[in-house]
Amino acid sequence: MAIKYILASSSPRRHELFTFITKDFEVISPDCDEVLPDGVDPYSVPEMLAVRKALSVAKSHPDEIVVGCDTVVILDGVIFGKPKDESVAYDMLGTLSGRTHTVVSGVCICYKGKTLSFSQETDVEFYPLSDSEIKSYIAEFKPFDKAGSYGVQDGGALFIKGIKGDYYNVMGLPIAKLKREIDKLVMLAGG
Repeated sequence: MAIKYILASSSPRRHELFTFITKDFEVISPDCDEVLPDGVDPYSVPEMLAVRKALSVAKSHPDEIVVGCDTVVILDGVIFGKPKDESVAYDMLGTLSGRTHTVVSGVCICYKGKTLSFSQETDVEFYPLSDSEIKSYIAEFKPFDKAGSYGVQDGGALFIKGIKGDYYNVMGLPIAKLKREIDKLVMLAGG
């Protein structure tokens, strides 16, 4: 019997990327608390949230592979999440301008009562950005659903001087490592 897959994410980019792993999957938006205790290491946050997301869906789908994910941008130990408006997006992009930040994706896979989670980090260096570049990008692409206020797969690609690590991680799903971890978990769970 074929294994069924569930992607516990409402991100259209993750849906698109998950098709590299399988075309046959269901999408269920997770319903879980995303409030974190004070003092959590920023680099641990995405994996903690990914675990919560995956477990919230897996409890009602124990015999299916459930994948949860969360992605953040980190600079100087500060998490840059999704901007709530143009002003916040402008400030984020201005802060990232001319600097190297880290994109961290946390991923959790649940299957047959077993759970496996990991984090993937990718460093992204931005060119210095002008005010007009930032304003034009925000006006055209409205990056309010993107961590750090940019998408590597849209006009945000014009900001990037270099990427060290997994490109797809910057889009929000480290698919190569995810595929290998799914295979590992399926073997651990006995098929």
